[in-house]
Amino acid sequence: MKERETLGSRMGFILLSAGCAIGIGNVWRFPYMVGANGGGLFVLVYVLFLLALGVPIMTMEYAIGRASRKSILPAYKKLEPKGSKWHVFGYFAIFGNYLLLMFYSVVSGWILRYFILAVNGAFQGQDPETISGLYSEMMSSPWILLGFMAITMVITIGVTSLGLEKGVERVTKVMMVALIIIMVCLGIKSLTLPGAGEGVKFYLMPNAENVRKVGLGNVLYGALNQSFFTLSLGIGSMEIFGSYIKKEKSLVGEALIVAGLDTFVAIVAGLITIPACFAYGVAPDKGPSLIFLTLPNVFASMRGGRLIGSFFFLFMYFAALSTMIGVFENDVSFSIDLFGYERKKASLIAGIVITVGSIPCALGFNVWSAFQPLKAGNTVMDLEDFIVSNLLLPIGAFVCCLFCTTRYGWGFDKYMEEVNAGSGIKLSPFFKWYFRIVLPLILIFLAVFGLWSYFK
Repeated sequence: MKERETLGSRMGFILLSAGCAIGIGNVWRFPYMVGANGGGLFVLVYVLFLLALGVPIMTMEYAIGRASRKSILPAYKKLEPKGSKWHVFGYFAIFGNYLLLMFYSVVSGWILRYFILAVNGAFQGQDPETISGLYSEMMSSPWILLGFMAITMVITIGVTSLGLEKGVERVTKVMMVALIIIMVCLGIKSLTLPGAGEGVKFYLMPNAENVRKVGLGNVLYGALNQSFFTLSLGIGSMEIFGSYIKKEKSLVGEALIVAGLDTFVAIVAGLITIPACFAYGVAPDKGPSLIFLTLPNVFASMRGGRLIGSFFFLFMYFAALSTMIGVFENDVSFSIDLFGYERKKASLIAGIVITVGSIPCALGFNVWSAFQPLKAGNTVMDLEDFIVSNLLLPIGAFVCCLFCTTRYGWGFDKYMEEVNAGSGIKLSPFFKWYFRIVLPLILIFLAVFGLWSYFK
């Protein structure tokens, strides 16, 4: 049997894991979630929930991967008690990783398109109607959406085909370092804008009046929801990286570092966007349109806006592409583990499947816009996102949690042994009942309340 590939360094593992977690959810969703949920208290509660929910589930995925040295489906098969059927969820996890990229590739293409527009100065000196027209033109054109999606897929396939260490790890390292440097520079620039101080105050200082307007329950649920979904947990997207590392370091410390990097990027993304919104009199709670409609107007009127806008969309694209590569590595690994394919063949097959599977998402905004699944106004992407975010991720995390903590699965003792192997922070047996009872209840609440909220 061919020896399994491994990552070249601990830093590679951390940056690759962080790159998979750090995506549009951080640099797009987090800032507007803060804006829509009253500012500072949301940020504080988000960090607390990340430690209480996100980090424990991440250690479970890492532990399953490192103990099995397999991707999610064969990992469950290897570790589950004889005769049990835990591995059945592995098929849903594989489906989830494919489906996720079938709409993520399209959104990544939007960002690439906007990067090119910013570089070419398309926003400079334009009024809001013209900038809105650029967005409408993109969304109404199947060829623009399909073209930029295809470019993103070619890059993803090419990087992954080069190998785990020489392609995936090396390229992700460069992108992540560049992303952090660009973000810090943009954050400093944003903080120096006139009136930016009010934005920082809104962003980081808890404000009772803001919370009262939104409702404390909505703030708490929003922070809980964001803390879980920001780490891409539930379909084995983190499990695969655990399968590529050795037992030199305990997994709690590694999970804390990755979660810390993820949070750093999310918070700095907010420091870029929210002070800029306040400086130019723009509401910071505009939802996803904040990135594609509101901020281009800010760049259009800002001194040096062409350069700043170009770097902004470049860091956005790096964040999206790092997630594309990280999740795509799962899809490649499935084919290698299950069918014994060579990496280049596995990459090409997975890439073709995802590229073809992305076509309905792109057409859902134009040619197939009359198809509105689930509720009025929905698109194909909304349906795909619903299946992944509202069903597969919370249910998958629930299955993973039970698998690692009950005697019917892998078991808490074996999980503890794996998570504490190596030097570093150790997990105390004191948390056994929290992991076995409280965490599953939180995940059930997330799934049920999320479904209720969606259709309310």
